[in-house]
Amino acid sequence: MYVCSCFGITEQQVRQHAENGACTPRQIASASKAGTDCGSCVRRIQALLGRGACPRRELIERRAPALEALDDAA
Repeated sequence: MYVCSCFGITEQQVRQHAENGACTPRQIASASKAGTDCGSCVRRIQALLGRGACPRRELIERRAPALEALDDAA
């Protein structure tokens, strides 16, 4: 099913970009252009990404030691 009609991006493509590390609608837009024209697909992209879909976000929530050092440095 198409998510972005402007650029012909499918749900499968969005999921593939997410598996490759694109964890936000902005990152999906950088990877595929989806959401950069009319913007009507951004909410659908958000729904496909879901909450906690990003591996890095899960690491942050678990307070992974490698990421803790980055938080302390900020």
